[in-house]
Amino acid sequence: MTTPKQKLPRPSRRQRVLVVDDHPMLRAGLRELINKQADLECCGEAGNAGDALSEISRCHPDVLLTDLSMPGRSGAELIKDALALLPGLPILVVTMHDERIHAERVLRAGARGYVMKEAGPEKLLAAIRKVAAGEVYASEQLSARLLDTFTGRSARGTRSPLEKLSDREFDVFRLLGEGLPTADIARQLHLSAKTVAAHRANIKAKLGIGKASELISYAARWAASERAD
Repeated sequence: MTTPKQKLPRPSRRQRVLVVDDHPMLRAGLRELINKQADLECCGEAGNAGDALSEISRCHPDVLLTDLSMPGRSGAELIKDALALLPGLPILVVTMHDERIHAERVLRAGARGYVMKEAGPEKLLAAIRKVAAGEVYASEQLSARLLDTFTGRSARGTRSPLEKLSDREFDVFRLLGEGLPTADIARQLHLSAKTVAAHRANIKAKLGIGKASELISYAARWAASERAD
């Protein structure tokens, strides 16, 4: 008497990951890492926010992996646009920028996790799987800071005044700190010089700064301190 063959469970579908970064070599490395996983696959890639939105419409990813600094619209703006296009899309930010400065901003925008590029492939894969499962991923340090903020243990005076800035104002402030003049900032962000000047005026008002030279000095000091960290 022959025994019936035991049916093996069907493997679940691989989670589709869209990779967005303006460095082609980094995208290639992320694509290779993701495609080596039995439960993940790279369904597409893009080098800027506009192409990313086109790819979202094309492949309907399960997870969006994005950097913050890109030509044109920033990663923070991409988060909002992507969620408007595909509500509920899990978004993981993977960037070189310090989480102490940027993470809360992008989480408020709708991202589900934040990983610094120096964290390594194991943490990155763990973060992808966590946000794909509907959870939030944050480092231990960021989790502690968010908890302090939520419970009121974080003193109000310790909050950065830069949190008053909009995402685009923050982009302008960051580039001012890198020493770029208005014309170069406009070119890099795909804005008019008049729009950049308006953002500069708003930044000065929000930070309580009167002179343009004071703003540039403040932005340069902030940029230097971030590099030092």
